[in-house]
Amino acid sequence: MECSSERFVVFECAGDQCIGVLTEAHRTSSVNVGLIIVVGGPQYRVGSHRQFRLLAHALGQSGISSLRFDYRGMGDSDGEVRSFDSIDADLKASVDTLLKETGLSGAVLWGLCDGASAALMYASDDPRVAGVVAVNPWAHAPKTRAHTLLKHYYRRRLFSREFWSKVLAGGLDFQRSRKALMNAVRAGVSDDAGFGYLSRMQASWEAFRRPIFFVFGENDLTAREFEQWIRSDAERRGLFCSELSTIYFVPAADHTFSSREWRDALAARTIEWIKSRVEFHDQNWETLREGTD
Repeated sequence: MECSSERFVVFECAGDQCIGVLTEAHRTSSVNVGLIIVVGGPQYRVGSHRQFRLLAHALGQSGISSLRFDYRGMGDSDGEVRSFDSIDADLKASVDTLLKETGLSGAVLWGLCDGASAALMYASDDPRVAGVVAVNPWAHAPKTRAHTLLKHYYRRRLFSREFWSKVLAGGLDFQRSRKALMNAVRAGVSDDAGFGYLSRMQASWEAFRRPIFFVFGENDLTAREFEQWIRSDAERRGLFCSELSTIYFVPAADHTFSSREWRDALAARTIEWIKSRVEFHDQNWETLREGTD
């Protein structure tokens, strides 16, 4: 029995046309929100290993409609190429489209990497956003990247058999390795001024006050860098540990969840979180929306 259907949708954003695929669930569901997949660049709406298409299919089977789309300048959409921190208009247009096409009340933004960061930056500005799923979010800056490399990469290398086998075999370029290590140390004491998207992301997170589901791959340095960014500030630590946050680690998973086991785990937990956390908030959705208009 078919539980969902897919169709292309074309919608306008600031004079350009964006291309998306709407997966509309037919199964009756108590969840009154749909999900928008915010791609991380440079990718388009299918995703690595067909990740986004497979996620949309799993959601549809569980009674949750979704929209995956190419923002302007990416994939099949029109417009100039843009970075993840300048797609607020694209996200607003995608929410408009999902709600218009499905008749739902609100949307969950699901993002991977800088798509997750874009979702976090935008979410507080749109009262129709009922929640965010942030998968291996991007929080790159020289200082946090350096701390992550020193703690997770270089420490692991020093205790690995592969590293010492390479040393004993004479296959290690000591000059190059020393240069890379010193660059990481210097970056670790540098100033992260100029990475304003991090301030925007934190400010929006503080203002959002709705559920956020953080998902991390165990073997992903981007996730470790985001964790370092959280640890480096007391306010961020408080937000991360608040009752509105749900945190899930996928054992052994890489950045794009490249195995079927990891993708299935991510999809299953996303569905579970939407039905358990976002559905509860939907009970007061109209009141919440009226209070923030």
